[in-house]
Amino acid sequence: MIELAAAFAVAGAASNAVGTAFQRKAASTSSRGGLRLLAELVRRPLWAIGMCGVVCAALFQSLALVNGPLALVQPLFILELPFALLVAAPLMHRRLPRSGWWGVGGCVVGLAVLLLAAAPHGAVDHAPLSHWIPALSLCLGGMAAAVLLAGRGRPPARRAALLAAASAAGNALTAALLKSASGTFADHGLTAFLRTWQTYGFALTGVLAVLLLENALQAGPLAAAQPALTIGDAVISLALGITLFDERIRTGWWLVPEVCGALLIVVGVLVLSRAVQHITVVPVAAEQRHMAT
Repeated sequence: MIELAAAFAVAGAASNAVGTAFQRKAASTSSRGGLRLLAELVRRPLWAIGMCGVVCAALFQSLALVNGPLALVQPLFILELPFALLVAAPLMHRRLPRSGWWGVGGCVVGLAVLLLAAAPHGAVDHAPLSHWIPALSLCLGGMAAAVLLAGRGRPPARRAALLAAASAAGNALTAALLKSASGTFADHGLTAFLRTWQTYGFALTGVLAVLLLENALQAGPLAAAQPALTIGDAVISLALGITLFDERIRTGWWLVPEVCGALLIVVGVLVLSRAVQHITVVPVAAEQRHMAT
């Protein structure tokens, strides 16, 4: 079941990356913000394609969370970063420099080392309300603080990173609520699923996370938003998995490869972020000639 959860999580990361890239393409041509931005984007075909990717990602994520721990599933969504950059580059008529491939390799290898060493295990599907209250307070409070710090007038890269971090907290909280609601559905059926508050909680936080993501993608470059989104999601999800669902990771000497894997991921993200700043423009005419041949 762990292998199945990992496969669904990777599929979800790829689907979310496609969705993010198409949403970025649609949002990049708008100067609006907040709900007005969302109202404008829903009429654009590219945004609709992006939302299809997000919906597919949510389905894959649900299947992954039913079959595995949150501490395994959400860190695998780090793969969304290299997937998103690889999809966004040709979509935006850009070419990723050679150093970007080293960043992709660093993220993938680091994630593999981290998860193999940590071996997340011991998950349950439900948590008492006494655990949910502080988790909800910290996540929602952190999201509100990030939004306030990302007020207009801030540098675009900082605004994008802060709004993406808020979206990451929303995504992690949504995943935790989704795991609980999915466990209720698997154990007790549709009626119990519709009666539990977590079902409506993950719907609300999911919408909020999408709204924050749209504004993050519109506020600044993808290189600033995507690392905060993917790494923040993984870190917060790991904390929620341990505190809410009694998940465990290996400690002792296993901490050495875990730290090495985490550092390799960070280095890969930094290399990718720098590589994105040196992406070259592919002339449309040349690209069309290449496709014709």
